[in-house]
Amino acid sequence: MDNLLEETIAHDEPDATQLILTDIQSGLFPPGVWLKQVDLETRYGRGRNEIRRALDRLAQKRVVEHVPNRGYHVYKADGKLADDIAEIRIILETGVVPKVVAMATDDDLSSLRVLAERFESLILYGTVLELYEANLNFHRAFVQLSGNDELDGIIAELRQRTSSAPVSQWKTRARIEQSAREHHEMVDLLQARDGKRLKALIERHIRQR
Repeated sequence: MDNLLEETIAHDEPDATQLILTDIQSGLFPPGVWLKQVDLETRYGRGRNEIRRALDRLAQKRVVEHVPNRGYHVYKADGKLADDIAEIRIILETGVVPKVVAMATDDDLSSLRVLAERFESLILYGTVLELYEANLNFHRAFVQLSGNDELDGIIAELRQRTSSAPVSQWKTRARIEQSAREHHEMVDLLQARDGKRLKALIERHIRQR
């Protein structure tokens, strides 16, 4: 799961931030929908102050947006913003390719292959949320091979700003299947130490072309 979910786990019981975020990422609250505090209080059995703090925190992360005198709605990125953030991701994720190529071990490649296979297997039997999480896990593992922990966090933040719900990440079943093939191809190119073709593939993968 992404950084925000990990950060909001409090003791043995998830707090309101985690509960709301999980429902947003499952598609229960789609982009643009208004979140009524009284309904959230009832749904999660939490007090008004806790729900308000949770919404404020999600607003800081650009998962929801606060409109003065109206309330909060799930963030909905426009086309230009999505394109701009895709450009930033391409710069960052292709930029670490030389380090990843230089540092990846055989064990790293095996672990990455397992994550690619996990994503592929979920196309038939998994939920959209499971696919979303498996995709995040693959890309995070790839970036982490660069040894740059800060970059991992930055990219996770960027992902949250472009799509609040995983259902909007892939437009068709064919695109999901293509993404699965591209994950395996990324591992193949990394194993071959072919940084040039790996960079080109990552760009196509992020743009979903």
